[in-house]
Amino acid sequence: MKTPIISIVGKSNSGKTTLIEKLIPELVKRGYKVATIKHNIQGFDIDHEGKDSWRHKKAGARTTVISSAHRLALIEDLDHDHSLEEVRDKYIKGADIILSEGYKGNPFPKIEVFRSELKRELLCKKEDNLLAIASDIMMDAGVPCFDINDAKGIVDLIENKFLK
Repeated sequence: MKTPIISIVGKSNSGKTTLIEKLIPELVKRGYKVATIKHNIQGFDIDHEGKDSWRHKKAGARTTVISSAHRLALIEDLDHDHSLEEVRDKYIKGADIILSEGYKGNPFPKIEVFRSELKRELLCKKEDNLLAIASDIMMDAGVPCFDINDAKGIVDLIENKFLK
């Protein structure tokens, strides 16, 4: 069975990362191994100029791995923006659940973070595989709506639908 993916989506500055930071410890407390995938459409660098890994890449290596006793990082040139499925299937091992941040157009279940003060519409509808809403106000969108701080309730939903 493939590891389930739940995408945490929402407009910029809605609190996606903050919600993920609350969900992870609740899932871990219940004994689950959690992986996360963060989508960054602008791109990013973890190998900075002058560092050995940067020098390896500059010299022409397609893939560079940085390894220590406690962490491993892979820097790989890609020919396209990988889908969540591709990232999961190629790189995620040993996780019970994957929480992704972003990837709002993917086919996986989504929890949308909504803040009323941003005065914006929801990004997703039930037809977009919207599983739930985490918000600072109660909303009726045909899916459960949780208080934005109710990590336990949201994890209960995730656990019942995908982990039991």
